[in-house]
Amino acid sequence: MRSRTCSHGRAGAGRSLPERWLLLLVVLVLLEGSVRPLGAASSPDTGGQEEVGIRKSTERENYTKKAFPVLSLDYHHIHIPFEVSLWVLLASLMKLGFHLIPRLSGIVPESCLLIVVGLLVGGLIKLAGEKVPPVLDAKLFFLYLLPPIILDAGYFLPIRPFMENLGTILMFAVVGTLWNAFFVGGLLYAVCQMQPTSYLHQLELLPCLLFASIISAVDPVAVLAVFEEIHINELLHIIVFGESLLNDAVTVVLYHLFEEYSSAGTVTVLDGVLGVISFLVVSLGGVLVGVIYGFLTAFTSRFTSHTRVIEPLFVFVYSYMAYLSAEMFHLSGIMSLIACGATMRPYVEANISHKSHTTIKYFLKMWSSVSETLIFIFLGVATVDGPHHWNWTFVTVTVILCLVSRVIGVIGLTYVINKFRIVKLTTKDQFIVAYGGLRGAIAFSLGFLLDKELFPMREMFLTAIITVIFFTVFVQGMTIKPLVELLAVKKKQEAKRTINEEIHTQFLDHLLTGIEDICGHYGHHHWKDKLNRFNKKYVKKCLIAGERSTEPQLIAFYHKMEMKQAIELVESGGGVKLPSAMPSTVSMQNIQPKKPPPAKPAERALPQLPKGREQEIRKILRSNLQRTRLRLRSYNRHTLVADPFEGGFGDFIIKKQQIIDLEKKITDMNNYLTVPAAPPDSPTMCRARLASDPQVYKKPTSDDVPTIQVDLASPQSPDSINLMDEFRAAKNKKQQEEEDQGLTMTMRSHSGARGPNMPGEADREQKMTRCLSDPGPSADEDEDEPFLP
Repeated sequence: MRSRTCSHGRAGAGRSLPERWLLLLVVLVLLEGSVRPLGAASSPDTGGQEEVGIRKSTERENYTKKAFPVLSLDYHHIHIPFEVSLWVLLASLMKLGFHLIPRLSGIVPESCLLIVVGLLVGGLIKLAGEKVPPVLDAKLFFLYLLPPIILDAGYFLPIRPFMENLGTILMFAVVGTLWNAFFVGGLLYAVCQMQPTSYLHQLELLPCLLFASIISAVDPVAVLAVFEEIHINELLHIIVFGESLLNDAVTVVLYHLFEEYSSAGTVTVLDGVLGVISFLVVSLGGVLVGVIYGFLTAFTSRFTSHTRVIEPLFVFVYSYMAYLSAEMFHLSGIMSLIACGATMRPYVEANISHKSHTTIKYFLKMWSSVSETLIFIFLGVATVDGPHHWNWTFVTVTVILCLVSRVIGVIGLTYVINKFRIVKLTTKDQFIVAYGGLRGAIAFSLGFLLDKELFPMREMFLTAIITVIFFTVFVQGMTIKPLVELLAVKKKQEAKRTINEEIHTQFLDHLLTGIEDICGHYGHHHWKDKLNRFNKKYVKKCLIAGERSTEPQLIAFYHKMEMKQAIELVESGGGVKLPSAMPSTVSMQNIQPKKPPPAKPAERALPQLPKGREQEIRKILRSNLQRTRLRLRSYNRHTLVADPFEGGFGDFIIKKQQIIDLEKKITDMNNYLTVPAAPPDSPTMCRARLASDPQVYKKPTSDDVPTIQVDLASPQSPDSINLMDEFRAAKNKKQQEEEDQGLTMTMRSHSGARGPNMPGEADREQKMTRCLSDPGPSADEDEDEPFLP
């Protein structure tokens, strides 16, 4: 064994050096074959990586170094936001220039001028050979430009006049829009069928009704742009503007309905029923979505007292989400935004700070103004660039039918409405409502959405829609202001609300509600009062934080007015000499006063108090004012029953008991002082009757009554009676008793029977005090005539 090993070692040691290297190479190859599958499984692109590495090394060898670029141009990277900024800048400059020329703004409405600017810009772009982008497509308009305008209108909507005229607004928005759509569509189809050789003869009924539903709705953007410049009275403004807001549901339903029927080709009764149900779902569903998001906004704002910066953000985001949620389910987005803004405002303003309120107000106004300006400019640009097909017959008939249907609809509906209105719509009001039915960009965007394969006459529809928009905006919009002045239509009075007006308004509301309760009539005042009580008892406690949830409406209005007055006073520089009745509840941290000129120490505008000291003073005043309100109970028609714990109730009970005792004494005294009338058969009556006329006396005919034989005595007989002497003696005796006993009073019987010479109720009431002083029986002072039956 040992010899074998040694021999083997000697043999290995005797191998040459090349053999050793060859053996080592074979071992490495075997090891590489065993390891390669693991490496291939972990990285299969090893060959590709090697090629990339080889290519990069080759590029490095061929790369020649260039100079570092100091300035470069890459417009394609930022062209979309840059062009949007240019459009917004152009719109703002046009709006600024329009208001710098007062003579121009007094003749031409702003919307007309902006459309002209859009036409000029579109013409210049087309002359330059550039392709105008589709700036006013439906997506851009409905998702980005329209929501700010509707949110601004809904958030600052005057709730009281809107709700008081809701029936009139719904009549014009629903019935009026349906009338316009079917009247224009039906007559337009008839006119097209009257020309068998024309291109219009191929137009069917359903496309005509679809076109009429697009063109018949009043546009809120155009109405706002024109009516805010003529300063029409609040009634007409809220009727026309409310109609333009609420007819969105009718327009959406009719648009989708006729679009679906046009592709199907047939309409059944079931389709009509489903259309009515769809209208209710679209309108009420949009309102419900808006109310839900409005309550969510109010509830969220309850917890933002420590983060005031993000308060306006919740208002904008929740409102936009309400609009998008409604559009997602094909509900009315406009009605959703209106309901959301109107629902959230009273609760949000009670929770947010004054700075947040100012931010919301000015941001909404700025955003809506820019959107409105862009809409009219884009409308002009799209008019120049868009495809058109002009047909004189179709366009002319469309314009005429729109005017005629509007006039007939307003007159007919007003005739019905005035039967139920207290304040009637006059002839002038009807003219303004009919003349103010303007069309705008909503109709153009809906026409832009039409599919050209289903509607081959889409270009002709768009041309007619643009013509109607231009006619209503330019002709009616430019002439409505002179017509308002010519007809002397009542304009809006720019007057600030006062505490006196608010008190009288609430008093009249309570009075009318009480009258309805007494009459048993459940009118809108009754339901409004029920809603206000429910809101105060439950909703405010959930959505408003702190003590403001239980604060009366009048006190809240007063706080709002004093805050506004204080800010105006400080900003106007009139705070050098503040009045002594300056409200103490003004929060100094919410006022940013301008630096006043240096004043004397005796005339300092506002004392510079530390924040802690100011909060302490406010707390003391609030607690004292709260005690005052607790002591002085406010009027409430629902709690008219006297409170036993209220001060002065004991005195009231004592006085009431004294009045009851006094009435009881008077009743007993009447019974004591009353002398019953003598019966007709008494001797006294018989004697009086015999003395006056002996022939009048007749014997009783009854057998059971005893007969009395009376011998007539002559006047000279000692048994005769002189009635006048008896009366004189009684009068003398009466005067003598009065001199001895003083003035007395005799109360007559309360049985209701009065003789011709008995005193009435007025005499008895006048002599009541004498009866209380001397209740003894006596004759009546005024009884001077003889007592005869």
